[in-house]
Amino acid sequence: MNARVPAEVFPPGEFLREELEARDWSQQELADILDRPPRLVSELIAGKRAITPETAKGLAEAFGTSPEYWMSLESQYQLSKVTVPNDKVARKARLYTQFPVREMLRRGWVRASESIEVLEQRFCEFFEIADVTATPQLSHAAKKTHAMADTTPLQLAWLFRVRAIAIQQVVPTYSKAKLLSAIEKLRALTLAPEEVRNVPGILAEAGVRLVLVESLAGSKMDGACFWLDSNKPVVGMTLRFDRIDNFWFVLRHELEHVLREDGKAENRAVIDTDVGHSKADLPECERLANAAGADFCVPKAELDDFVARVQPYFSEERVLRFAQRIQVHPGLVVGQLQRRLDRHDFLRKHQVKVRAFVLPSADVDGWGSFTE
Repeated sequence: MNARVPAEVFPPGEFLREELEARDWSQQELADILDRPPRLVSELIAGKRAITPETAKGLAEAFGTSPEYWMSLESQYQLSKVTVPNDKVARKARLYTQFPVREMLRRGWVRASESIEVLEQRFCEFFEIADVTATPQLSHAAKKTHAMADTTPLQLAWLFRVRAIAIQQVVPTYSKAKLLSAIEKLRALTLAPEEVRNVPGILAEAGVRLVLVESLAGSKMDGACFWLDSNKPVVGMTLRFDRIDNFWFVLRHELEHVLREDGKAENRAVIDTDVGHSKADLPECERLANAAGADFCVPKAELDDFVARVQPYFSEERVLRFAQRIQVHPGLVVGQLQRRLDRHDFLRKHQVKVRAFVLPSADVDGWGSFTE
């Protein structure tokens, strides 16, 4: 409920003068009563001095009122003197509510400006909307205004940065058959960490746009899949966990979304946070994508057989021999065993880093590198 604003606000000194006249007191007499200098009373009446909490208590005792009465008069008067030339504060507050303004400015996704009009226009250009009240849509074909309604501001900004980079990529026409063939090529790369450098090129040949954008703090995003139009899939990854098993698991997870065309019909992005976590309420598409990611890292039948044969004695030597036999890096086996055993400290030294290998060959924004 909005507070009532008086049509005209008078300085507290006017009310103080009326109180003196009603009692036929002089300024000197009030000063004597308050045990304060006569100059104080004179300046209060003239509006040259503000009423302090101490003075408000003294006036309340002298006139039988309350300290809050005098403080309220002072507050209303001081507020009335402050003129706001425009609604800049409210407009900036709305902008900060809708988008992660500070982080987007820090990363250079949007250039800063002292003018709220210019700043609003730059955010509209980034999200390709007519005005800041419009709902951003990843696909030009999007018709459902609620398609991005469940997306957080952090996720939305990240998605549009991925989209801006993906649009600039020139790749052949996508086909499911080409992606299935690409996945077989990717499987052959899982033995050596440095081979991840070939991933962007292989996916591009299949018509899949891969974009790596560093995650925004607090978003907990691992990746996303969306479509620029009916036949242009985009996979975005944050690489927030720099481990070989996480890289391959998340990538294959997102590629399963592409193969199944998840989100395409609804014109929405499939956003993946905390990929791989087993939750009972996961949607079917997420369960299938998790299964595809796990099977890509270590075929389920092979892992089931290995666990049945060696548990509970999962020695490092046995894990290494198993990884060598199925031709994958030990880190992928370790990652799957950690999930299976619920032991995330198990042989962690084999979960080597791969981010430095893939960044130079990909379209990247973050980690000190920025794609124009």
